[in-house]
Amino acid sequence: MNVDEGDTEGSCALCGLSLSRGRIEGEDETFCCVGCRDVHDALGDVSDIDEDDVREAAESEDAVDDEPPEGYERSYFHVSGMHCTTCEAFLESLAAREEGVSGTQASYVTETVRVDHDPETIDETAVAESLTTAGYVAADREDHTAADRAEDSLLWRVAAGAMLGMSVMIPYIVYIYPVHFNLYPPWLAEMAREQLAGGSYFFVVLGLLTALILFGVGQPILRGALVSLRTRKPNMDLLVALAAVSAFSYSALAAALGRIDVYFDVTVAIIVVVTAGNYYESSIKHRAMGMLSELRRDQVSDATRYEPDDSTMTVDVAELEGGDRVLVRTGERVPVDGEVIDGDGTVDEAVVTGESLPVSKRAGDSVVGGSVLSSGSLVVRVGEGATSSVDRVTSLLWNLQSGNGGIQKLADKLAVIFVPTVVLLAAVAGVSYFLLGAGITQSVLVSLTVLLVSCPCALGLATPLAVAAGIRDAIERNIVVFDETVFERLRSVDTVVFDKTGTLTTGQLKLRTADAPDDLLAAAAALEARSSHPVADAIAGAFSDGANGSGTGGARTDGGTVASGGSDSTNVVTEFTNHANGVSGTVDGRSILVGHPDLFRERGWTLSEGLVERAEHARNAGDLPIVVGRDGTAMGTVVLGDQPRDGWKETVSALGDRGIEVVLLTGDEGEATTTFRDHPAIDRVFAGVPPEGKVETVRRLGAGRSIAMVGDGTNDGPALAATDLGVALGSGTAIAVDAADMAIVDDDLDSLQTVFDLSTAAGTRVKQNIGWAFLYNAVAIPLALSGMLNPLFAAVAMAASSLLVVTNSSRPLLDEET
Repeated sequence: MNVDEGDTEGSCALCGLSLSRGRIEGEDETFCCVGCRDVHDALGDVSDIDEDDVREAAESEDAVDDEPPEGYERSYFHVSGMHCTTCEAFLESLAAREEGVSGTQASYVTETVRVDHDPETIDETAVAESLTTAGYVAADREDHTAADRAEDSLLWRVAAGAMLGMSVMIPYIVYIYPVHFNLYPPWLAEMAREQLAGGSYFFVVLGLLTALILFGVGQPILRGALVSLRTRKPNMDLLVALAAVSAFSYSALAAALGRIDVYFDVTVAIIVVVTAGNYYESSIKHRAMGMLSELRRDQVSDATRYEPDDSTMTVDVAELEGGDRVLVRTGERVPVDGEVIDGDGTVDEAVVTGESLPVSKRAGDSVVGGSVLSSGSLVVRVGEGATSSVDRVTSLLWNLQSGNGGIQKLADKLAVIFVPTVVLLAAVAGVSYFLLGAGITQSVLVSLTVLLVSCPCALGLATPLAVAAGIRDAIERNIVVFDETVFERLRSVDTVVFDKTGTLTTGQLKLRTADAPDDLLAAAAALEARSSHPVADAIAGAFSDGANGSGTGGARTDGGTVASGGSDSTNVVTEFTNHANGVSGTVDGRSILVGHPDLFRERGWTLSEGLVERAEHARNAGDLPIVVGRDGTAMGTVVLGDQPRDGWKETVSALGDRGIEVVLLTGDEGEATTTFRDHPAIDRVFAGVPPEGKVETVRRLGAGRSIAMVGDGTNDGPALAATDLGVALGSGTAIAVDAADMAIVDDDLDSLQTVFDLSTAAGTRVKQNIGWAFLYNAVAIPLALSGMLNPLFAAVAMAASSLLVVTNSSRPLLDEET
């Protein structure tokens, strides 16, 4: 295998990137970097794996990877009201039938619908209108107020349901229930019964109020039921709607026949209770989202462009064209990919590449859009197409988010079997009673009673309340859960992929070792205190004396410690120069040079072979060696490195104890992974992998398995979205958080174990809730089939079962000491 940077034709066999960054020949394929080659060699091609194991994943991959046809645009919409896989299928079919639409993908997990359309035939507004139907509301993906509007709408439904429901329930409590339960004296009961029998107008009013609740407050439930029928996928909405409509129909028929066993209260209870449960789950999720307020700081909106007369003007990045010159100052982000034509500086490319160490740039070097200029200033010639690596990552992320559909919830899985069974039993019961000589009225009432007692409240609340309890308990532990299916998906995870920089490590340069005189180190710190470079911060922080900062001292290669300056050392800086690969100046009247070995060679300073070898050894170990010298001679080295995060060993070991495979996937080169590669709980290590390569890596790892990934950076965003479950550290970038299903706010890796514990407990709680609901059904449905069941008993029993579910769900999922 060889590297040929000259031949740039073609694309990488793993990630699809251009070979302009490099060309590495494998046995059968060509790759852009060593990392992509190693992934391919270790995992092979997806097509090499058993087809039955990966069929569904492969189908979704094709849909996500395909570019829209030539001349078509790809648009993303936020659609409020999506809450299950049935919604996904329905909305995809709506958009697909429009003329000029070539492909659609929906994800209720992110409430995103992606549509490829011909702008000359159908524009974005028309597409949004086609998706806005049956209670769904489509808006531009970047319109973050859409989710808030959906939340407010649900709150208003709960409030309206409570007020209208009270108007229905008060007559029941003070008048109808006492008659049914014989709470009045005999003479008063008989009179009340006669008044109810003749109170047609009274029941008309109750019916109208109930209709407002059923068809107004319950509109999302009815819509979900209708959608499930149209897509032939029974779900919980269909079960709830059947019971509510059955109670309403039963009551209307009974009232028309002059009967007093009218149960509009059951319809009210079903709709209001289930809507309130859904709102509670939604509000807990909204509270979780509010814990993170990061902006999309990695995407650059403005650029400082040079005009033909060499004056500068601030312009929108969209106005940049290939060949334009832009000025990038210290602390700013490079707006788009390009080439440095003037100036020098140090660039932090971790946001795009994942590399933890800063990179020096000078004329002729390429820079990537979204990277941060840590020090210096650069004039960058905009590359062809004026594109940004961060924008490409963001586009890839949105493709993945809209392509990763949700999973079918446990209650909906049960509904696929339960709903047809209940309907069949109701129909068989009604027909049987009629054939056995019962009148048509009694036969219909028996059928409706069977549907009525199917206890949708407890089943409808079982999952959302248990999930809300999990989200609530997670928030209390500084864990934010964005998606209600997280706990269910987490229980099936068998592989966890970790990013390195900022995840298993702190992402900050710290002193590892130093091999130089103490006074020289203090002088170097005084000089570095004048620079804004990340390396300068690390050295200044480690060795500054009292005049320049509070140094902490550092380790020496001989096992001792480095003093942090002394009272007899003044370290007065009289001259200072910032270089692309170091700094120089005069401290206490003596020349000091700090930086890369190349800087010493450029300035003609004496550099021994021993120092060069020590520097190379540190670099091969994945650390950053800095040479320090005085008066023309290099006299020692300072080694900086990214420090492992506290608790990482315990975390990966605990995952291994659960039988979970642990994989390290990083953009850093292989030498930087030595510490982790040697840990027995880490099964695989893939290093030097670009963001696009990370996506393909997790896809291949996920063939036949369930993958979770933990990351913190923009370069991790697409991979987080491509996995079955993404976990972002709270200190990570906004794009990583957007791509993830949960975030650990306090960066405590121990919280990952808590998440797994919460997942197990939430699953147990859901099964308990559903168990209570089915226990009720096991008793109530046979009684209804026998004709012995009074619907009033069904109403009381449903209320009791719902109360039991609510009480069970309110308990903490984990013990307080967990």
